[in-house]
Amino acid sequence: MKITDVFKQKERTFSFEFYPPKDEIAAVDLGINIGQLIKLDPSFVSVTYGAGGSTRSRTFELVDYLKNRIGLNTVAHYTCVGSTKTKALEDLKNLRNRGLQNFMLLRGDPEIGSKYGFIPCYDGFANATELISFARENFEDCCIGGGAYPEVHPESVNAEVDIRNLKKKVDAGCDFLITQFFFDNQKYFDFVTSARTAGIQCRIIPGIIPLTKYSQLERFVLLSRAGIPPDFKEQLERNRYNPQAVYQAGMDFAINQCRDLLHRGAPGIHFYTLNKSRATVEIYSTLKVK
Repeated sequence: MKITDVFKQKERTFSFEFYPPKDEIAAVDLGINIGQLIKLDPSFVSVTYGAGGSTRSRTFELVDYLKNRIGLNTVAHYTCVGSTKTKALEDLKNLRNRGLQNFMLLRGDPEIGSKYGFIPCYDGFANATELISFARENFEDCCIGGGAYPEVHPESVNAEVDIRNLKKKVDAGCDFLITQFFFDNQKYFDFVTSARTAGIQCRIIPGIIPLTKYSQLERFVLLSRAGIPPDFKEQLERNRYNPQAVYQAGMDFAINQCRDLLHRGAPGIHFYTLNKSRATVEIYSTLKVK
């Protein structure tokens, strides 16, 4: 089922993101965690695509498994990195032949070890907008999602330019948007207001990640430039040598964040699960989702 058809049935959606396991042990862990998360009856799940296409075959196999063996509405990520137009057409046809209709099309992170940032392939795509336009031209029956940044894309000049680029992405054929994770809900709602003012009318689903380890603090902030509320950051700093206290602080914050988002009208939650089930299950179970 297309994700846009799911939207017609559900005012709010709850979805989970996975990444392909790197080895046999990780595959077993993922299987256990997927089993736990399936019980929550997600609206859809998505599977990431590694930097430079490094997880291509594992991504394709996992989305095939989730879609055709488990029966979940599944979204396959695909990026511009390392993709010529010929390769992208071949890969997207491969996914369509497996019954996939839903794609999350992104520019993607530069290849591991790159000193020069993102460099398009010869006969490739300079950005997600070009990839989305290409997919829309070649696959009329697909549903396309795109990324959005409530706190501005790290490479964007400013928020105004970022919104203009997002509008181009939607106009190119993007059906829905999922945001990068954030920790300040007001920034999400301000971002949605700016997007609507710019004429972007598609669904904008907030992406949430439970910050449950102190080691994640710096890594996540550097990755997304997401601002951490001072009180929350101070609580994590104070308990940096107490893993259980950090876990509980992160859980309490994520639960309150999700409740506030839904109370204020967000159209659901997209959970970045990090291939774990415990935190997501605990958060989801408190939301009293119908």
